[in-house]
Amino acid sequence: MLVLVGIFLFLITVILFLVLCVNIIISLLKKKSFSRKLLIVTIVGAILVTIIFIYTQYFFTFNSIDRESFQRGPGPIKSPTDRYSANAYYELYGGAAGGVNVWVEITDHNNNNERKTIYYSDVNTQFNMKWTDKNTLFIKNEEPEYPESNKTISLNVETEIYHEWGLACQSLLMINQYKTCYQGSGLSIK
Repeated sequence: MLVLVGIFLFLITVILFLVLCVNIIISLLKKKSFSRKLLIVTIVGAILVTIIFIYTQYFFTFNSIDRESFQRGPGPIKSPTDRYSANAYYELYGGAAGGVNVWVEITDHNNNNERKTIYYSDVNTQFNMKWTDKNTLFIKNEEPEYPESNKTISLNVETEIYHEWGLACQSLLMINQYKTCYQGSGLSIK
């Protein structure tokens, strides 16, 4: 919702900026003063768009996931030591022409069943999970016909996370929750 407000404010600000530029040019050519109200409204709009951009880019948390209307995916899948279990959930977006996101949530049974999201991405046709050792979860998320859309990764559930668009990796609120964060193309940010 905040992103839609940001886009709307951005469009209004661009229109107001164009009107401001035209008024400045006209006032310079005709040597008349231009509307200070228009200048103030344009500056306020630009400031609001900047604030929304900074907020969505650097103050991201997985709490923005729509946990009200989701579908269950694979899971629970218990780790070899039974300390962790992994569950995948599907989040529909965009209506009929939209798509599906997937997030993987880990439950730590030795720590009051504390839950944390370690993986968030668009889902492909081949999605599954399996434990490769006591702390490492292998997440397969690929589309065989489109190898560039491969989002398969192995994550240490204690220290690593993956966010396709990198928002979790650059979030100032999440920086202490992981040691390594991977984004879309497998880039890691520490």
